[in-house]
Amino acid sequence: MQYAYLGRTGMKVSRICLGAGNFGGGGNGYGNWGSVVEKDAHYLMDMALEAGINFFDTADAYGGHGEGGYCGLSEAIIGTWFAKGGGRRERTIISTKSGHLQKDNVYDGPNQAPNISLYKVRRHVKESLKRLQTDHVELYLMHDIAKRTTWDEAWEAYEGLVRSGQADYIGSSNGAAWEIMKANEAARRRNFMGIVNEQHVYNPLIREPELEILPMARDQGIGITIFSPLYRGVLGVDVLEPAKRPLSDEAQRVTEKYRPQLTEYAKLCHDIGESVGAVTIAWQLANPDICSSIIGPCTKEDLADLIHAADITLSKAAMDRIDEIFPGPGGEAPWAYEGWGELNGN
Repeated sequence: MQYAYLGRTGMKVSRICLGAGNFGGGGNGYGNWGSVVEKDAHYLMDMALEAGINFFDTADAYGGHGEGGYCGLSEAIIGTWFAKGGGRRERTIISTKSGHLQKDNVYDGPNQAPNISLYKVRRHVKESLKRLQTDHVELYLMHDIAKRTTWDEAWEAYEGLVRSGQADYIGSSNGAAWEIMKANEAARRRNFMGIVNEQHVYNPLIREPELEILPMARDQGIGITIFSPLYRGVLGVDVLEPAKRPLSDEAQRVTEKYRPQLTEYAKLCHDIGESVGAVTIAWQLANPDICSSIIGPCTKEDLADLIHAADITLSKAAMDRIDEIFPGPGGEAPWAYEGWGELNGN
């Protein structure tokens, strides 16, 4: 397994991160799309740890019992795995989040809507630690950048977690580059380290982060981790082969929309001699701005295939071909915004 520093911090994480978003039962509501039961989740975590993966990602919104249940089952499953001992907790860097939770065993009343208020963060981190059966997490993320909450209030909450030892580092998810810069300027005024990790979507079909997020992170020393690296399975499916498992309705629609490109991509993966999913992860990890890719395997075969992705080195010809199949935005901002097109020789 390869490791990388999480941005400007002194903490190293595995370049493959085990995502626990699919731990916890199933159902149709948000946070209830898990498909891996506790026994199988424990097996996957043991397998990942043995393979050198030291970085696990979850959230208080992951896992549940369907529409009438509560979220947080993903954290609870990790907690029962930690409770087995054997150095599991000590060998694991755990990341969790709050801010998206819409139903839980914490009663928030009129404050139930997603946000990162001081009131909500303090209440929900307490419940997360209880479910995880630990007294701290290495990385605590705001599931969305603050939209209503001021940064003064947000940092009162998150800085308090670090000062009290409940979290080592603070990160964000789904943030815009300008908002992260704004957040970290507010943190600087408090003599606080601020955001050190941004969890973002980035894959061959979604390359907009190349405009601003990735250059900003590189400049500011923020570690980028990729969620849903296979785009809910779309970039893990070999469209030239019979489907191994059903895709969600949303993923099927996306697959049909991009079928010509996905067909060419599958042909390239056949030529390379690797699975579509492994090539997708390898493409992400070839970018030095990417710290870690968060995979969400459902089976041991999935996990073994995606772990292998860290050992794949794609040739320049393969990388160029992927650019042809899935063209990026044309460079980093502001140059990509100039729009000179053919007049500029592009």
